[in-house]
Amino acid sequence: MSRPLLRGPSGGGPRLNGGGAGKWLDYKRSFDHGSQEKDFENGQGHETRSPVSVAAAAAVSRSRKTTVFFVLKLCIVLVMALAILGSLYWTISISMTSRGKIHKNYRRLQEQLVADFSEIGELSRGAVKSKELEFCPPELENYVPCYNASEKLDSEEPNYAHVESERRCPRESSVEEGCVVPTPMDYRIPLRWPTGRDFIWKDNVKITGEEFSSGSLTKRMMVEEEHISFHSNSLMVNGVEDYTHQIAEMIGLRSESDLNNAGVRTVLDIGCGFGSFGAYLFLKQVLTMCIAGYEISGSQVQITLERGLPAMIASLTSKQLPYPFLSFDMVHCAQCGVDWGARDGIFLLEVNRVLRPGGYFVWTSPSNTLRSLRVPQNQRQWALIRNLAESLCWDMMSQQDETIVWKKTDKKMCYKSRKSGPEICSRDLDAESPYYKPLNPCISGIGSHRWVSIEGRRTWPACATMNSTEVSLYGVDPQDFSEDGLRWSAGVSNYWALLSPLIFSDHPKRPGDEDPSTPFNMLRNVLDMNAQLGGFNAALLGAGKSVWVMNVVPTSSVNHLSLILDRGFLGVRHDWCEAFPSYPRTYDLVHADRLLSSETFRKRRCSFLKLFLEMDRLLRPEGWVIIRDTSPLIETARSMAMRLKWDARRVEIGINSDDSLLICQKPFLKKPVSADH
Repeated sequence: MSRPLLRGPSGGGPRLNGGGAGKWLDYKRSFDHGSQEKDFENGQGHETRSPVSVAAAAAVSRSRKTTVFFVLKLCIVLVMALAILGSLYWTISISMTSRGKIHKNYRRLQEQLVADFSEIGELSRGAVKSKELEFCPPELENYVPCYNASEKLDSEEPNYAHVESERRCPRESSVEEGCVVPTPMDYRIPLRWPTGRDFIWKDNVKITGEEFSSGSLTKRMMVEEEHISFHSNSLMVNGVEDYTHQIAEMIGLRSESDLNNAGVRTVLDIGCGFGSFGAYLFLKQVLTMCIAGYEISGSQVQITLERGLPAMIASLTSKQLPYPFLSFDMVHCAQCGVDWGARDGIFLLEVNRVLRPGGYFVWTSPSNTLRSLRVPQNQRQWALIRNLAESLCWDMMSQQDETIVWKKTDKKMCYKSRKSGPEICSRDLDAESPYYKPLNPCISGIGSHRWVSIEGRRTWPACATMNSTEVSLYGVDPQDFSEDGLRWSAGVSNYWALLSPLIFSDHPKRPGDEDPSTPFNMLRNVLDMNAQLGGFNAALLGAGKSVWVMNVVPTSSVNHLSLILDRGFLGVRHDWCEAFPSYPRTYDLVHADRLLSSETFRKRRCSFLKLFLEMDRLLRPEGWVIIRDTSPLIETARSMAMRLKWDARRVEIGINSDDSLLICQKPFLKKPVSADH
């Protein structure tokens, strides 16, 4: 039986005004204190006042309170039990649904963990810091590690005007301690190619007036107020054009334009002066590598590179050159200062090592004239050199004035028919690509599969695209070679698409300059730090870029340098834990594809900081760096770029690639002048 709703005594709602208010308060007071109870069961509203009724009402009230508290406790227990069961179910559900994803991404997480630990290791060695590096002292503006000591830079003795020193790479140097090589205060951005070939800013190179004091071959430049100009008619008495034409005739050609058709594509120019010989040959599709020893001022290598021509520091002293045997079609020496008869002619043996079969050795010197040969001492020297050349199976083709041309034999039987002369190198001494090993007094490369006459090779540019048979001789799969070419053709196109807007948006015009020309004119000297098969070089030339590339094959990677050189390119073997043999500010673009991975997998002996400091030393102000590698290594590289004050942009290659690109530009920063100055 349902209980009726409580109502007021009059059967209506409570009234708060008049006499009804007193009755409502009396009713509420009696209800609250539990001292009155109405008999609703018989429908009467009269009140009972007996003590027994009051006691019974109190007992019922206590019973109700006990019941309410019990029900409340039971509800709390049920809620807690349901919460525990729900939490357990949620945990099991999450674990079961995430197990597949965790297993699927385990390898990626593991790789990321390894990368994180690698970066932590860099942090522990102090290689990755947010603080920017400071500038080196001003005396290190032209610092070249491995070739000069700091005390020589301050010397004013005349004996230090031209210094050729042995290459010695110490484990530590001033640059390796963590400072950036400063830019000279009067430095200017080099003129764009091809104008920069004939005009360079005088303050960009360390030079004095002593470089023009004597000798027809040293008077190769005209120093003006702000720049140095080079003219073709100042290299020799009759000009570089006539000189080159003379060499072609001595070989048996109608003109120097036929050099390429005769198999001459690459030339090694020893003691190259300031590169005018190579600059002229470049117009004839002949690529010349200029080498010269380290010089404190008036450096042949520094000036040649400033002109946008290939060059590197190297000299014939006690070590072999960092090139494979059978690498060049011609070796040229015009007053190069080498004593070819010294040490039983061991320097001629080194020329023979790098010269291809059928190649030419051109030697120009005042000591070769008939008048000079009347001197008894010169006669003995000449007789020694001539006899050694014959024992190396060289044929003297011609002699005119100061110039002599020899041709290396392409017939192996000649060495067996000799009665005297140097022995053929044994296998343990006949390394294809020695890395600064001592000079060997023996004949190299006789047993190589690369022993092919220059007349039997395909001429440029056909030699750049090898067929499957030719590629197989180098241990390279033809399909890999083809895919490498396609990959770099697309890569160069993408690089230029990224560089062009950056060049025009960030540096559209320097004060006083004309409107910027197309991007390829802003890049001339290119350094490929991990050249692999030379595909980047081939793609640049295939795209019509007017550049030359120094292809570097690291000692940490597979050695395909001979393949690169046989394609008609230039290159060198190098250990990137050491300084590259070049002067500061000599390259417009530095490219590194998978180099960081290569150095990491070899358990690198040098830090990334040292590697990036070397990049910065070689790079010209406003020059570019393109690095491609795994995403974790690119992030580490970006941290290094920030320390070097580079402008860096990270570019993701695609959703299906784990690699990323880092495009950096070295800003044109100069060390602030101190208050003392």
